[in-house]
Amino acid sequence: MNIKQAKEELTNTLRAYLAKDELGNYLIPANRQRPVLLMGPPGIGKTQIMEQIAAETGVGLVSYTITHHTRQSAVGLPFIEKRTYGGREFSVTEYTMSEILASVYDLMEQTGLREGILFLDEINCVSETLAPMMLQFLQNKTFGNQKLPEGWLIAAAGNPPEYNRSVRDFDVVTLDRVKRMDIAEDFAVWKEYARRKGLHGAVVSYLDSKREHFYRIETTVDGVQFATARGWEDLSELLYAYETLGLRAGAEVVGQYIQLPRIARDFAGYLELYAKYQRTWRMDEILEGKWAAVSVSELRSAPFDEKLSVLGLLLGRLGGEANRVRMQDALTELLHADLIEFKARLAADIGAAEALLALEDARREAMRRAAAAGQTDRERRGLEQRELDALVRYRQNLADEAVSDELAMDAVREWFGAEVKARAAAAEDTGRRFDNVFRFLEEAFGDAQELVVFVTEITAGYDTSWFVEHFGCEAYYRHNKELLLDDRRARLR
Repeated sequence: MNIKQAKEELTNTLRAYLAKDELGNYLIPANRQRPVLLMGPPGIGKTQIMEQIAAETGVGLVSYTITHHTRQSAVGLPFIEKRTYGGREFSVTEYTMSEILASVYDLMEQTGLREGILFLDEINCVSETLAPMMLQFLQNKTFGNQKLPEGWLIAAAGNPPEYNRSVRDFDVVTLDRVKRMDIAEDFAVWKEYARRKGLHGAVVSYLDSKREHFYRIETTVDGVQFATARGWEDLSELLYAYETLGLRAGAEVVGQYIQLPRIARDFAGYLELYAKYQRTWRMDEILEGKWAAVSVSELRSAPFDEKLSVLGLLLGRLGGEANRVRMQDALTELLHADLIEFKARLAADIGAAEALLALEDARREAMRRAAAAGQTDRERRGLEQRELDALVRYRQNLADEAVSDELAMDAVREWFGAEVKARAAAAEDTGRRFDNVFRFLEEAFGDAQELVVFVTEITAGYDTSWFVEHFGCEAYYRHNKELLLDDRRARLR
């Protein structure tokens, strides 16, 4: 299965394990809740889907790379305890609590969450002394004489032997007690993720044209050389930072992430072309509808790979515009909920400043709990910080303008209205840019295959499809309808 299917199955497994009967007992007893074992090549997103599942289901997440642990840190240290059996006193070996289990209890204390996922990465690369304890944990959910709390799913991940010479094989006894999922790399699924996360346009468009370079591991005379999904994503982050600083990423820099030299050199060359296309095609002018006729004719006669690169640049810009609208829309929704809560607090005779301060404290605590539970990502953190900043600004405005409690609701409602207007303005500007890009491409290509590619990518893009769904785009609807009709004719033939 691919990583998207694995995420869906893991989510369903978690839901099944946490489901309860009318008496509050788990439908599947803890001893029948098999740990999930994900086996697949490195760098395809096994850790990321754990974070996503925790965030989407609202459970806690404790994550460990198990190769960093010794037997003592994982199992605990032995100590002697006195026990009486049959009237005689005996010395019995007990164990201090495992650091891993202690982390689960710590998270429960910090967040109030009683259920979650304990994720153990590189499970089949543990040391020889730790291996028996890890197998015992997978089979019995215990380290030493301490047991994992009920309501916690054990998820473990490992790499097959062909990717790591230090791996250990699981015996039949262990495999018969886990729920195993074998995962393979899948570019189409990764591309969907890349669009959703806003990975650098050069990375996405390059791999779209050279999918065979997406994930490769080769054994050569110089050792193992590889290009992985993790490498491309980390390289994307660096490219954004380099662009901000005005730096250039050459083949050596690319090779630090894509450790297969011929692919690193090839991408570095493409990166130069990508930067050239950005300068040559003047994306800002196209988005604002101010292109010259010569640009249309040049694009029409350009090589197909250059046309795809230009489409990628335009899609990246439209995706960024749509993302800003989506974030402003999400911020408006959060602040609207805050406005309702603020009104309720005022109705309870709480002062306006105190009511806003209480809202700020509540949002800070929610952010802290989400971070502690492993339920947050960069987008969510940024959105929640913008919400908190707005609440702080409202409270400061009340003080600066000496607004009375009686007029506070009207004042805050007016400031909130500015956010609503900002959303409307951003949506209008983005809609106009969508229309301009479609007009430019229609002049260049008519109804040729390039428009089919463009419409398909708009549909597949998370932010672009969200924008069209919520704010519409007549040109998109027209071309998409034609595309659907063509598909129907093909099926009839």
